[in-house]
This record gives sequence, C-alpha cells and structure tokens, in this order.
Amino acid sequence: MSGLVLIYSRALRPGDLVQIGEVEGMVSELNALSTKLVTRQDHEVTLPNAVVVGGKVVNLTRLAGEKGVVLLTKVTIGYDTPWRQVHAMLELAARRCTRLNQDEAPLVRQLNLQDWYVEYELQVRMKASELPAVVKTELHGHIQDVFNEFGVQIMSPNFIAQPEQAVLVAREQWYQAPARAPDPAEPPVRE
Repeated sequence: MSGLVLIYSRALRPGDLVQIGEVEGMVSELNALSTKLVTRQDHEVTLPNAVVVGGKVVNLTRLAGEKGVVLLTKVTIGYDTPWRQVHAMLELAARRCTRLNQDEAPLVRQLNLQDWYVEYELQVRMKASELPAVVKTELHGHIQDVFNEFGVQIMSPNFIAQPEQAVLVAREQWYQAPARAPDPAEPPVRE
C-alpha cells in the first residue's frame, strides 16, 4: 500500500536527490515495495516503502527547478581578516567553479561570531546534472586556492590560538608531486 502512496503522490521520482532518514542519494528506482537510492559513495540502498512513507523525506531537487540544487559549505576565518574580503574571496571561488549555475549569485552568510574566529557559510546552486560530492570537491579546491592566493589562512573547523605566521601553501607548491599542473592548452577558469 505504501508503494502506491509514493507512486501516486509523486513525492519522489527517479533522478530526484533526496534525504530519507540518514540516507542521502539519487532515486534510481521506485516500485510498489521499495525505493532504491544511489549514494555519493556509489552504494545502492534499498528502503522499504513503509519506512519511506513513515519517515521524514527531504526532496532536494523538487523545488530547485532550473536554478539547481542548493549546496552549502562552511569555513571559519580569524578576526584578523576583514569580513568583506572573506565574502569577496568565497564569491570568487564560487565563480571559478565550473559545476555551479553561474546565473545564480552565490550567497555568503556570517553564521557565528566565536571567541577566536567567524563562521561563514557559502550557499551556491549546482548545475542540474551534477552530483553534490563532485561539486563540493571542486568548490573546496577553489576556496583553498583563492584563500592561498590572497594570503588568508582558513581556520576550519576551528582553532584555539593565532599562529605567529599564517599557515598557507605558496603558489609554487600547489602542484608538488604527485600532483600535476593543469595543461596550459585548456581554457582558463573564469574569474
């Protein structure tokens, strides 16, 4: 019976990105007895429809439409860095990310003022066909690169004392072995 409820209510459709209980994944199959999700670890999880109907279901794609699914990430930065600079750097990192919907402006929020640092949240929208884990990996790389370029130390998840020198990775060390520098023939990333 619960399978019919899911099918006819259209709460879930194959291709939807959902959270059901503690499981997050893409709906791969929906039938009368169960719902199958593929997780970001590429695991297939089968949930009995009675569990799905009886639990909390968050459909991340349903209201996203053409704008794309919202993706959030957080960083903590010391008070010695101007907040306006942090906002600009996070926005720049988002603009460099090729897997984001660039028609939607990134949003930066200051979530908390802690004893030693400020907690910032970057909210962006993924392109419709992208997977959250892949997008987050690219975005985190751009965040690290931008903060290194401007000499700002990321203090995430938190820190207790200000170091004497900022802990940064110099540009000339970004591609230490076994990493490889990008091919110069590839088109440059948008600034």
